[in-house]
Amino acid sequence: MSVPPVATTSSREAYDTWHLKPDIDIEANTPWHSMLKPLLLNEKLSGKRVLEIGCGRGDFSCWLAINTRAHLTAADFSFSGVTRGKELASSLGLDIDWEVTDMQSIAHSDSSFDYVVSCDTIEHVPDPRRGVSELARVLRPGGKLFLTTPNYLNLMGLYRGYMRLKGTPFTETGQPINHLVMLPRTLRWIRHAGLRVLRHESRGMYLPIPGRPWMLVDKLDHPRVITRWLGLHSMVVAGK
Repeated sequence: MSVPPVATTSSREAYDTWHLKPDIDIEANTPWHSMLKPLLLNEKLSGKRVLEIGCGRGDFSCWLAINTRAHLTAADFSFSGVTRGKELASSLGLDIDWEVTDMQSIAHSDSSFDYVVSCDTIEHVPDPRRGVSELARVLRPGGKLFLTTPNYLNLMGLYRGYMRLKGTPFTETGQPINHLVMLPRTLRWIRHAGLRVLRHESRGMYLPIPGRPWMLVDKLDHPRVITRWLGLHSMVVAGK
């Protein structure tokens, strides 16, 4: 597979190093995974071709393989992430196809998958809109995209701006590429790719505290008609 010029060797090396550090969460209990789990279980994925791209160390891919009977392909830009995913799947006796690929140039033909899943990844690729267009391209007509991203239409976005004014680089857990993503912007990328939005929401109201972990404040997550646009963790379901 040819890698587009914007996907550099240095960024691959940075992600390879990044994926060697964190532990693997086999239960996939991150906020974004928790948002998707009940929706994906309701889709009856048995026998369907499913692509999880940006699979990282394979925790959510393994969760999908355990809890569905999908024909699952797990792909990531990082060699070390895919290697760790393979090792985890092998230890659990799971049948998953593993690939090293770039979301901006997916090595599959048009309409290859019934479902595409991407969790908190497009903000970490050089050209997010191009990445979303690729997700739409490999999705078959009638298929669905399940996409999660951070949403900085909130206090955390203001904190990013504050850090920028200070000249302090902002990073999400040390990743080398950290685009400023907001839910309305994500929706525009999805519609530009020719998909129709079926559902969207965001959750998680945080207070940024310099020098300390961000504080989740559940009481701020009301009324939902407003805060569904303002949570840090956003999810979009789109159809083709």
